[in-house]
Amino acid sequence: MKLTRFNRAKSTVLALGAAVGLFFLTGCDVGITNLTPGALPENPSQIYTISTRVKPKAVNVVPESLSVRIIIDGLSFDMRKSPLGRDIYEFDYQLPAGRNEIAYYFLVNYKYENQGILVDREEFTDVIRSKIVGRYVLSLETNRGPVGARVSVLGRGFTASDTVTFDGSATRTVFDSPNSLSFFVPAVETGRNYRVEIAGSAGTSSVGTFRVDATLLEVSPSELNLTSGQTQTLTFTLPNPAPTGGLLLDVTTDAPDSVIMPEVVIPAGTTTATIEVKGGQPGSGSLFLKGFGSGEITVPFSVR
Repeated sequence: MKLTRFNRAKSTVLALGAAVGLFFLTGCDVGITNLTPGALPENPSQIYTISTRVKPKAVNVVPESLSVRIIIDGLSFDMRKSPLGRDIYEFDYQLPAGRNEIAYYFLVNYKYENQGILVDREEFTDVIRSKIVGRYVLSLETNRGPVGARVSVLGRGFTASDTVTFDGSATRTVFDSPNSLSFFVPAVETGRNYRVEIAGSAGTSSVGTFRVDATLLEVSPSELNLTSGQTQTLTFTLPNPAPTGGLLLDVTTDAPDSVIMPEVVIPAGTTTATIEVKGGQPGSGSLFLKGFGSGEITVPFSVR
């Protein structure tokens, strides 16, 4: 079939349109990477630094033409080059009162050279959100210790309802101040690491990992024989002085009505603690200490 002059012209326009379409749909020539954490610790000035890495991926991008902006609340702000790296840009944003989240996206304009022709291009990211958190962890006093050791967690925004957990299980936690929590290493299997977190009304915050070490402990006498109302001393001895904060011995029993005894704490810097155990209702059972010696210490008792 012969092409008329109109058909030839139409074919030429379609071909040019396809070529232009291919030119503008060559893909992203600039990589945009968000470097801002999803959770930002609250600060008194309420000014937060948002940063991104913008790096050309195509040799035809004119580097000096890059213009990096951030869009927040419908407003556009220029981002400055950061001293942290040549491709890093940052912007300090003051969060309005009453807000605890920042929603933003990055917009990059640049020039692209193709066969001597400079073409303006624009690329942008999806909307990104960063939450402002009032509670955050700065450091764990130490990352290992024996069962019963008291360990501090330093940070900010702690409350009396916060609880330190080991692999998701709650530990005995002490609220020292909004900047400090303490926990006692629970009676768990020794010689392994545990995931430590803080759980509370503000959610769950990661603290780190803690390794529970085995330690030796002697209990004397090794067996108790009591009558109801009678008391007998029980001494706990460590081979080395107890750590800072003392060592809490979590003594349990399978016959709680038969023995009456106080909490056992070996004071910091000492090696022994002596308590008085009082006979209760007649019966027999054992006292148990997990996490010491070969794994558990058992002290049998009987009450007549």
